[in-house]
Amino acid sequence: MENTKSKGQNVLRDLGDGLVLRKVTREDTDALVAFNERIHGDIETGELEERVGAWTRDLMEKPHPTSGIGDFTVVEDTHTDKIVSSLCLISQTWSYGGIPFGVGRPEIVGTDPEYRDRGLVRAQFDVIHQWSAERGQMVQAITGIPYYYRLFGYEMGLALGGGRLGYLPHVPVLKEKEAEPYVVRPAAEKDIPFLSEMYESASLRYLVNCLRDEDMWRYEIAGKDEKNVNRSEIRLIETSKGEAVGYLAHPTMNWGPTLAVYQYEVKPGLSWAVVTPSVIRYMKATGDSNAKRDKGRELGAFGFWLGTEHPVYDVIPSKLAREREPYAFFVRVADLAGFIRHIAVELEDRLADSALVGHSGELKITFFRDGLRLVFKDGKLVQVERWKPEPLGQSGDAAFPDLVFLQLLFGYRSFEELEYAFADCYSDNEEATVLLNVLFPKQASNVWPVA
Repeated sequence: MENTKSKGQNVLRDLGDGLVLRKVTREDTDALVAFNERIHGDIETGELEERVGAWTRDLMEKPHPTSGIGDFTVVEDTHTDKIVSSLCLISQTWSYGGIPFGVGRPEIVGTDPEYRDRGLVRAQFDVIHQWSAERGQMVQAITGIPYYYRLFGYEMGLALGGGRLGYLPHVPVLKEKEAEPYVVRPAAEKDIPFLSEMYESASLRYLVNCLRDEDMWRYEIAGKDEKNVNRSEIRLIETSKGEAVGYLAHPTMNWGPTLAVYQYEVKPGLSWAVVTPSVIRYMKATGDSNAKRDKGRELGAFGFWLGTEHPVYDVIPSKLAREREPYAFFVRVADLAGFIRHIAVELEDRLADSALVGHSGELKITFFRDGLRLVFKDGKLVQVERWKPEPLGQSGDAAFPDLVFLQLLFGYRSFEELEYAFADCYSDNEEATVLLNVLFPKQASNVWPVA
């Protein structure tokens, strides 16, 4: 029997018409798992999405490094005692140019079709945005369907995924009687120090990445249910003598006819061209096994979904015949001036390495309804403040409509690309153009978020 008293104590807001927004209780677990399996499944055929259900159960029942049952909200119809909408917040720490910052990741967002267009998700986002702010998280980020999260103050402003694809004829074949020079095996807890070292080293090539401590690696290796949609198969790459030379990570299943890795690193001092053929053969064998196990489509391709830039792309270009364009994270920065102050050291370093070394002056950026004023003195960012553009929002040195500036901030698009795409994105003078290009160059990111 449900603990109705504990449910009542967890009510956050009465939404009217018998709907209440509340925190989740442990007694909700089975009902919420079933809800998410149905809502994220195929509504027309009734096929359930068990993998999202397993993700929900893991977050609610298993020890997670940053999140738990207290990070879920639901909307309940008190007339029927049924959950009709839900989401959760997964806390984590990302890095911008080596500067850590807190991130709240809203996820597993869903509403029963009969209850949509009533503002239920918006009400829950208001709550988790408050939770995230109370935790000192400067950014919220979510992956999801096009456009929707713009409704809640998000911009598609940070690269997500992307990579290269090869087909079966591109799989390298061992010569007759030739032994596999590198073997791939499941990672174990004893491998965590090596994995951490490799991951941290690789993160240096990216503007934005997600930080992972030992607890997170332990959770990735052994903490998730086999059906969890976000379970990663972490694999160590070794020589025949058992020396670790790299690692990779891939989903537990093929996506259509493709098995792709979304983490792949090789130890410094070792050629990517030497190790990669063994990795591709492993992907072929694993993809074939997945297809047979899941009774799915035969494997037809292997993928390296490692973002827009990665060393493996450079060493086997002829074997990676197709490019997969990146999608984007939705990102939200409630206090933009505060975030820029937080990353000021990185911006100052960019100035110091540019032709504008020692720059002094101000940069006024208009977002038309409000704006930012940045003041530099001798190459240091000494002031960042909100600024009201007058008259009619069109004053200032540079303009960015809506939340487009976030694309520039997170290196997703260059200023030139934004000027081309948006007629009301522009610079009023040459100095501002040069300064924006120095402060916010287009840069690759490859974020593997905590889930």
